[in-house]
Amino acid sequence: MDSESLLHHLRDELAAFRACLDGDLSVPVEHCGEWTLRDLAEHLGSSNLWAAAAVTERHGKHEAASAPRDPDAFLRWFQDGSGTLLRALDTDPSASAWTFHPPHTVGFWQRRRALETLIHRWDAENAAGGSRPLDPVLAGEGVAEVFDTMAPRQIARGRAQPPQYALRLHAADTGASWVYGPGAAVATLTATAEQLVLLLWGRMRSADAAFTWSGDQEAGSRILATTLTP
Repeated sequence: MDSESLLHHLRDELAAFRACLDGDLSVPVEHCGEWTLRDLAEHLGSSNLWAAAAVTERHGKHEAASAPRDPDAFLRWFQDGSGTLLRALDTDPSASAWTFHPPHTVGFWQRRRALETLIHRWDAENAAGGSRPLDPVLAGEGVAEVFDTMAPRQIARGRAQPPQYALRLHAADTGASWVYGPGAAVATLTATAEQLVLLLWGRMRSADAAFTWSGDQEAGSRILATTLTP
């Protein structure tokens, strides 16, 4: 996806996440351990400021102050941090920035923050009682990011082993496909782009009825069972 599209999605997803904060912030967030919605918002808000500093200050050592406890101040803090991030990212995507994985450019963060916010918007809406669909093209970008950035980083950090064979994921709604691992794919998993990215981030299971397997399902499932994402 191009820079303009990613920034457009980031603005929309941040606004949708912010809308969730007008409800009960104490509700638990499924798939995020013991976090409440407030915990999730503090995580997203703090990481927005961290990413902004990675662009404007070109380092990954930023430590955000704790978010305000007062509810109104907390909402302003989140909104202000979103603005700080959007201003930092509204620049040439090829400009240099600190990143935790190549490429070391602003474009890395435009993509990363759009995708981080997409998943956590789904988390927040799901916690509030019902999530809206994910944009299928952005969801597909999220699948690609898992395979080109997140999984290689997990391997580099010693959290996972390189795959010994390949798995293909196919998005039935967009027609896009991604192959992870060496050689010809031993199995193919088909679903919508939304379902595939939610699967890779631990929000769905490949055994769910939404997913269709072909080829060696057992081998493919072993790949999915590795630590592909943080």
